[in-house]
Amino acid sequence: MSDVTVGDIRRILDEAYPPALAESWDKVGLICGDPTESVKRVGLALDCTQAVADKAVDMGLDMLIIHHPLLLRGVTSVAADEPKGKVIHTLIRGGVALFSAHTNADSARPGVNDKLAELVGITAGRPIATRLLGGMDKWGVHVLPKDAAYLKKMLFDAGAGAIGDYRECAFEIEGTGQFRPVEGANPAEGDVDKLFKSLELRIEFVAPRNLRARLTSVLREAHPYEEPAFDIVEMHSAESLENATGLGRVGELPEPMRLADFVQQVANNLPVTEWGVRATGDPEQMVSRVAVSSGSGDSFLNDVIKLGVDVYVTSDLRHHPVDEYLREGGPAVIDTAHWASEFPWTSQAQEILQDKAPQVEVDVISIRTDPWTMSARAVN
Repeated sequence: MSDVTVGDIRRILDEAYPPALAESWDKVGLICGDPTESVKRVGLALDCTQAVADKAVDMGLDMLIIHHPLLLRGVTSVAADEPKGKVIHTLIRGGVALFSAHTNADSARPGVNDKLAELVGITAGRPIATRLLGGMDKWGVHVLPKDAAYLKKMLFDAGAGAIGDYRECAFEIEGTGQFRPVEGANPAEGDVDKLFKSLELRIEFVAPRNLRARLTSVLREAHPYEEPAFDIVEMHSAESLENATGLGRVGELPEPMRLADFVQQVANNLPVTEWGVRATGDPEQMVSRVAVSSGSGDSFLNDVIKLGVDVYVTSDLRHHPVDEYLREGGPAVIDTAHWASEFPWTSQAQEILQDKAPQVEVDVISIRTDPWTMSARAVN
């Protein structure tokens, strides 16, 4: 009998794909199941469709690991005659726990984007957008001199200003601040519709990034102003950026190649879908530096322009954003099927589980959950 539990598998996956790396809107972790239940067999899939849930029960799985959260958007019912509810009922009746690692697995190293980079033929370097664990923020806040001591105390008590073996570390800069309260304001200093100027201090300090939400709350509560002025800058070194966690990857091909050949290489190396891949750019252009982003990646189009890459590989691209991106001088684009860019992650997660829980059988459910099942071209 296996000594491994649902809770143990959750711990292994949380260590590999830290939940703190998930985007703020994401819902990752255990979706259903008892953490104390024993696990002998685990399955992996990109999505938990009804077909995947049925297969998980037929296989006798104790736990199913997926990438896309089943309950990402709010639901008011999991009744068995609703699509999501039917999946949940199928799993619970079949004794299958369900767990999701989503944008945390995208940002982790190794993660979904590292697998995609490997498949398209590049060595994964820096992220397109960093999502750092254990990093530091540098803060700057403006306050009247008479209120500075109290504000600093409250922020220091909440964990700000610690550097190594030193505490209450800060730097102050003196200057003149101004503002004009408008109708509806309730200013602590000055009068509505009158320009207010006063000597102010800018207090700078550092704090762990995981305290950002807490310190923001403390600052707003302790600062006498109705709208305190402050800024936060993420700190990281250029030396660590290549191996930093985050969304997307940038890397180099071993040798430059024609864009047309690279498009074919991507199509050959990703899982097969009905519509394959599509691309834009000069087929004869030589490409070397490549950016990839697993899943829906049009939110990074503006970032890609600044990265100096020759081609961007992602999924779910839309007409207007790509048209505008190209007119702004963006590099070539390869648009893959969402499922194809992320499904290979399942083999990576399988290797992690086999290494950390060798007594558990781990299988990949090979059902293709890409929703597109046909494609056609006009025949003249």
